[in-house]
Amino acid sequence: MAIDAFDAWKQWREKREESVTAPYGPLALTGTHWIEDRPEGRLPDIPGIWLADGEGIVLTAAESDGLQVDRRPFAGEIRLTADTGPEAAARVSLGEKRLVVLVREGIWGVRVYDPGAEARRAFRGIAATEYDPGWSVPGRFTPYEAQRVLRLGNADGRTRGFALAGELSFTLAGRERTLAVARQGEGPLWAVFADATSGDTSFRFRFLYPQAPDAQGRTTVDFNRAQLPPCAFADHFLCPLPPPGNTLDTAVEAGERTLR
Repeated sequence: MAIDAFDAWKQWREKREESVTAPYGPLALTGTHWIEDRPEGRLPDIPGIWLADGEGIVLTAAESDGLQVDRRPFAGEIRLTADTGPEAAARVSLGEKRLVVLVREGIWGVRVYDPGAEARRAFRGIAATEYDPGWSVPGRFTPYEAQRVLRLGNADGRTRGFALAGELSFTLAGRERTLAVARQGEGPLWAVFADATSGDTSFRFRFLYPQAPDAQGRTTVDFNRAQLPPCAFADHFLCPLPPPGNTLDTAVEAGERTLR
């Protein structure tokens, strides 16, 4: 049996809280370490020698370091490529911690996820506005002829490329609006946006993931599902800041706002 929009939103909210409080969810991230910043290969509070060689990270460790690779005690040398699965499935672990290998624009790094992180213990929930159907409006996606890559500031203070796939247009508060959006293949759209509440009654920017548009480009822009970016939960994420033009001049009093 089909569920109504309010019930669907309630289920979405429940799943969001489950995902952020998971043992290896965003609250568990305690560090992102770039190998180029550690020329001797030593990561804070993490044993072993971690060096980048262009194709990945070469990890050298002794048995006494207590590291595991693929859930087996590790000693010796191994080349690691970027982890592509869930954080809990990262190849390298140290006790309950997961050491996730990542690469951004050719720069290799290691993320540390710790289920015992203070942020996870201190979490009291996400403050979100109650569902209001008035914040869910029809939208139309218009793809660019070719993907446009912008250099955007990230939450960690660095600048990185961000690929935009097209524009999402919709009417809000009586005016036609547009947001530049990203898209992976034929999947959902991804908007990074700010509005008149940003940095005041809501986090400084938020994410929105409208469903994949149909053949005519139609989708729904539902700000009830505006969500906090990962960097709202831990300072070690690289979230892109809103592209030029993605700051709405109206107050979007909907969706997730802040941490409680």
